Amino acid sequence: MTDLQPTVLVAGVGNIFLGDDAFGVEVVERLAQRALPPDVRVVDYGVRSYDLAYALMEPWDLVILADAVPGAGPPGTIYTIEPQLPQSDESAPESAIDAHSMNPVAVLQLVQHLGGKVSRMFVVGCQPASVNADLDGQFGLSDPVRAAVDEACTVIEELIARNRKTNAA
Repeated sequence: MTDLQPTVLVAGVGNIFLGDDAFGVEVVERLAQRALPPDVRVVDYGVRSYDLAYALMEPWDLVILADAVPGAGPPGTIYTIEPQLPQSDESAPESAIDAHSMNPVAVLQLVQHLGGKVSRMFVVGCQPASVNADLDGQFGLSDPVRAAVDEACTVIEELIARNRKTNAA
C-alpha cells in the first residue's frame, strides 16, 4: 500500500477526572505505544466534542470510538457495538454540544448537521465501576477497568485487521 493517508480513526473519548470515564483515553494512550498500520490514526479527544465532530467530517473507511459504556455486565466487561447512526435531524444545531463534556450521539448529530457522513463505526466500550469524581482528588481507572484496557486494544486491532481484509477483497 503506497497511500499513507489515514483511512481508520481510533478515537479515545472520556473525562480523566471522572474515574472510569477515562477508559477511552487510556486505551488510545496504550494503542499509541503499539505498532499499528500506517493508515491508522489514533487520537485522544478527551472531552473535545467539536474536535471529534470535525475529525469525523473526513472520509474515513472505519471509525472506532473507545469509551466507557454502561451495560449489564460487571465492571471491566468489554463491549463491541456497531451503533445505528442517528438519522439526519435539521433541528440539531451546534448548541446541542457541550464544550466541556463528550456526548458521542450529539457529536454524530453535529456531523450530520454540518453535512458530513460517518460510514462505518464501532464503539469498543467498557463497563465502568464508577464515573464519579473521587472525593479525595484522586483520579484513574478502577482495577477491573484498568485490567480491561489491553483486551480493548486487542479488540480494536482485530477490527482494524478485519477492515483491512474487507477493503482488500
